[in-house]
Amino acid sequence: MNTDKLSKRLETVAKYVPNRARVADIGSDHAYLPCYLVKNSGIPFAIAGEVAAGPFHSAEKNVLSEGLTHQISVRMGDGLDVIGAGEVDCITIAGMGGTLIASILEAGKEKLGSVNRLVLQPNIGAEAIRKWFLENGWELIAEEILEEDGKIYEILAAEKGDPHKPYTENLPRGLLMGPFLLQTKSAAFEKKWLSEIKNWQKIIQQLEGAAQTPGTNEKKQELLIKIRLVEEALAHENS
Repeated sequence: MNTDKLSKRLETVAKYVPNRARVADIGSDHAYLPCYLVKNSGIPFAIAGEVAAGPFHSAEKNVLSEGLTHQISVRMGDGLDVIGAGEVDCITIAGMGGTLIASILEAGKEKLGSVNRLVLQPNIGAEAIRKWFLENGWELIAEEILEEDGKIYEILAAEKGDPHKPYTENLPRGLLMGPFLLQTKSAAFEKKWLSEIKNWQKIIQQLEGAAQTPGTNEKKQELLIKIRLVEEALAHENS
C-alpha cells in the first residue's frame, strides 16, 4: 500500500484539511486518508473511524504497517460515536451518500463543539448536506467537482459562520447545484447536470405510465421544478 499517493477524489478532500488540525475521518475504510495526512500535512493526531469489522481491521493493519500507531487511533463505532468531546478540530467524511452524511452529523451534533472545519465528499445527494449546513449554522466556504474513473464527485468544505452567506441569488438552485460550483460551471459540473436531467425525465415518464398513487403528482412536480432550475442555470451559461 502506498499512502503517499491518494486517488484524485481523496487528494481533493485532503487539500481542504487545515495544516496541524486534529482530524477524525469517519468511514475511513483502509485509513488511507489519515495516513496520508499525518505523513504529508503535518497532522499531529487522527482518528480513523469505521463501523464495519472488515474495513476496521484493514485500517488497523495499514496504520501499523506505516508505523503510525502513535498518531492514528483506529476506532470501531457508528458515525461520530468514535470521537471524544474536544478531541478533534476537523472532520472528514468521504464516499457516502449526502443524506447519510447529513444524518451522521445530525446524530453526533454534540461532538461538533471543538470542530471548526468539515470536509465532506458525498457520492450523491450533496443537496442534503447543504441543507444541513444551512439549518445548523455552518457556512459553506468552498466546493469542488471532479470526475474520476467515470464517476463525478463533489467536495464540500464548511466552517461555523453565516450559513446564508454563499447563497446570493436563487436559494433552491444554490442548494441543489452548489453556489460555488454554479460560479465556475466546469465540464464535470455540466456533465453531471445534463445526466441528472435525463434521469429525472426518465422517472417522470415512468410516473406518467404508472397507476396514480398518492404523492405521484407531487413527485412529478418536484422533478419538473428541479429540471427547470438546472436548465435555466445551464442555458444562462451558454447564452
